[in-house]
Amino acid sequence: MKARTVDPKPAGPPVPPDGRAPAPRATARPLGQKAGRTMHAGPVTYVVLALFTAVSLAPLIWTAIAASRTSGRLAQTPPPLWFGGNLFKNLERAWTEASLGDAMLNTTIVAGSITIGTVLFSTIAGFAFAKLKFRFSGALLLLTIGTMMVPPQLSVVPLYLWIADLQWTNQLQAVILPTFVSAFGVFFMRQYLLQALPGELIEAARMDGASSLRIIWHVVFPAARPAMAVLGLLTFVMAWNDFLWPIIALNQTNPTVQVALNSLGTGYIPDRAVIMAGALLGTLPLLLAFILFGKQIVSGIMQGAVKG
Repeated sequence: MKARTVDPKPAGPPVPPDGRAPAPRATARPLGQKAGRTMHAGPVTYVVLALFTAVSLAPLIWTAIAASRTSGRLAQTPPPLWFGGNLFKNLERAWTEASLGDAMLNTTIVAGSITIGTVLFSTIAGFAFAKLKFRFSGALLLLTIGTMMVPPQLSVVPLYLWIADLQWTNQLQAVILPTFVSAFGVFFMRQYLLQALPGELIEAARMDGASSLRIIWHVVFPAARPAMAVLGLLTFVMAWNDFLWPIIALNQTNPTVQVALNSLGTGYIPDRAVIMAGALLGTLPLLLAFILFGKQIVSGIMQGAVKG
């Protein structure tokens, strides 16, 4: 008895009962081919950006205009709206009368030291509060945040008595050490590391035998680099522009930029054009820092945002 063979049916989509051919399937669209509409800035966007740019640059431009005029012209009404011919003369007078060369060197040392100390210790403390478990961590964090509510004017007298006992008056360490670590920096780094640093990465490093210092150097610092850049920039600007404590702890023989500029306003009739020229000179290092490191800071922020 012969076995009956059945011819195999060709593979294909099932035919509906009504006999009509099935609709073709939609093919996947290639990646990048009209996947989304590209957003283009309209004229309103450019107008708003130009307006904000003009408002932001107006104080700097007015400072430069005032520094290029004479004090008598600045007292007239209406005030000048364009540059004059005394800019370099006033800049030279401000540089000489205020000893801005020594002042800028001192301010660079002070601001650089405060920035390095704040970024380094705030990152380590923020990592401890964010990822390490120890007793009274919550109470210590609340105590650290609570110090931000104390007005800095209340600490002037105790700080001055302290540096007087240490014989640090008119020395740069009297300005550096009181602000070497900031509560804001600790809180800022703690909040960033809570999300940017996975706990599994720390556990993997511990399983590999890494010590705490090695974890901080090879794991914590690379993960916190974008936030460290932002904190460093903010700290440097604040330390460069600080006036209250340096004017108390230092004098004109060993000044920072802000203390040196204060000497330009003395006299029976202060020369406002020279004062503006000194303010312009004191602002130029900050502008230079933004120009040189602004792109790196923005790229670091964007890198952290993409990783997050």
